[in-house]
Amino acid sequence: MGEGETWLNAVLGAVVCVVAGSIVPFGTVFGGAVAGYLQGGDRRAGVRVGAIAGLLAFLPFLLVAFFLVNVLFGVFLGGFGIPRLFSGLGALFVGIALVFAIFYTVVASAVGGWLGNYVRYDTEFEL
Repeated sequence: MGEGETWLNAVLGAVVCVVAGSIVPFGTVFGGAVAGYLQGGDRRAGVRVGAIAGLLAFLPFLLVAFFLVNVLFGVFLGGFGIPRLFSGLGALFVGIALVFAIFYTVVASAVGGWLGNYVRYDTEFEL
C-alpha cells in the first residue's frame, strides 16, 4: 500500500469500486481516486492505476452477467419455444450492455485515478 505498488493499489481501488459502486452512482470514481491517491507519481500513473482498478472491478460484474445470461437464455428462452430471433437479439443487447458497462467502469475509474493523483499533489488534503 504505497507509492508505486501498482497492482496492490489497483486491487484496493477495485475493492472500493465494487463496494461504492453497489451503493452510490459513479462509485467507481471513488475506487479510482483511492488507487490514484495511493499510487502517487504523475497524472499518467494515476490514470493507469485507476483504469486497472476499473478493469479488476469489472470482473465480478462480468461473472454475475455471465450467470444471468446463461440462466435467462438457457432456461427461459429455450424452454418456452420462443423463436431464436429473440434470443439472438437478446444476446446482441447483452453484448452492447457489456460494452457500455466496461466503458463506464474503466473510464470512470481512470477519471477517479486522475482526481486522486490531483488531490494528493495539488491540494492540502492528506490521509
